[in-house]
Amino acid sequence: MVKIIAEAGVNHNGSKDLAFKLVDAAHAAGVDIVKFQTFKAKNLVTKSAEQAEYQTRNTGVAESQFEMLSRLELDYETHQELIAYCAELGIEFLSTAFDIESLQFLVNDLKLKTLKIPSGELTNAPFVLDHARTGCDLIVSTGMASLAEVEATLGVIAFGLTTTDGSKPSEQNFAAAYISEAGQAALKSKVTLLHCTTEYPAPINEINLNAMQTLASAFKLTVGYSDHSAGITIPIAATALGAQLIEKHFTLDKTLPGPDHKASLEPDELIAMVKAIRDVEQALGNGVKGPQPSEIKNKPIARKSLVAAKNIKYGDLFSSENLTTKRPGTGLNPMKYWDLLGQSSLQDYKEDEII
Repeated sequence: MVKIIAEAGVNHNGSKDLAFKLVDAAHAAGVDIVKFQTFKAKNLVTKSAEQAEYQTRNTGVAESQFEMLSRLELDYETHQELIAYCAELGIEFLSTAFDIESLQFLVNDLKLKTLKIPSGELTNAPFVLDHARTGCDLIVSTGMASLAEVEATLGVIAFGLTTTDGSKPSEQNFAAAYISEAGQAALKSKVTLLHCTTEYPAPINEINLNAMQTLASAFKLTVGYSDHSAGITIPIAATALGAQLIEKHFTLDKTLPGPDHKASLEPDELIAMVKAIRDVEQALGNGVKGPQPSEIKNKPIARKSLVAAKNIKYGDLFSSENLTTKRPGTGLNPMKYWDLLGQSSLQDYKEDEII
C-alpha cells in the first residue's frame, strides 16, 4: 500500500493552534503520516544567510533566513503534545530534523523510528551519518542531486548502519561500505529514496518523474516521490509509475503568510489527492492478465461465435461462403474457423444459426 505523507512543514507559522489544526486536516484527509520540521534557527543558518528566491517571492518579505526561520520554530513541548495527539487520532507523527540537537530530540525524546533526510542535507555527510547511526528507517529526499551524489550519500548511510568496530569515517570507507554485501542489505532494509524537484512550486517541465524509476533501477531500493508541483496531478502519476511513498505539502489556507503555503494543497485538495492515489493504487492491480470477475458475464455478449452465413445442409462442406462470425459468443470459438473449412457439416443449419 502506498504511504502518503502530508507535509505540514512550517505551515503552522509558529502557531501551536495552527499546528494542531493541520494534524486534524491531515487525519480527515486519510493520510498515513503528518510531518513537521524540527530545527533551531541558530543551529540551522548563519544570521546573514539569504532567503531562497522562492522564499522571498512567496513571503513578500525580504529578510534573512534566520529572521524568517526564527518565527517558524515549534518548541519541544509542542512537539510532545503533537505526537501524543497524533497517537490519539491514529495517524503517524513524523518530523524532519535540520540540526543535530533536533535530531537527538526526535530520537531520544520522541522515540521516532523513522527519520526523513531532506534534500538540502543530502551532501551533509556528518549529519547523514548521525541519522544512519540511530538505526532508524530513513526516508532520503534527492532534490538537486545527481546519481553520483545519491550513491555517495548511500555510502555514508551504509557505513553508519554496518560499522561497529570504530572504523574512521572517510570517503574510501563509505564507498567500501556501499558495495559490501552487509551495506547493500542494510540499505534495502532501512532506506526509501524520494525523487524530488526542489523548487516551490516546481515547474511541470522540470519534474522529470521518470527519474524516480532511474533511482529504483540504479539502487534497487524502495522509491517514492516528494512533490512540490502545483495541484495533485503529479503525485497521482507517480503512484501509477510505482511510487511506494508520496509526500505533499499542505496548508489550511494558501494565502497565509509564509514560504511554503503557496506551493501547498488546501484540505479539500489533499482529500482529493488521497482519494485519487487510492483509486490508482487499486486500479494497478496485481499485474496478472486474465478476465476480471466483472468481465466474465460480458464475454458471451461481447464476443462472437461461428455462425452459418446461409443455409447449410447435412454433408455440405464448410467454406468462407457459408461461415461467418457474429454475436453472441455462446457457440464455437472463431479460432476454430480454419479447422472447419473443408469439413463436412454433421447437421443442417439455418442462416444465422450458431455452429
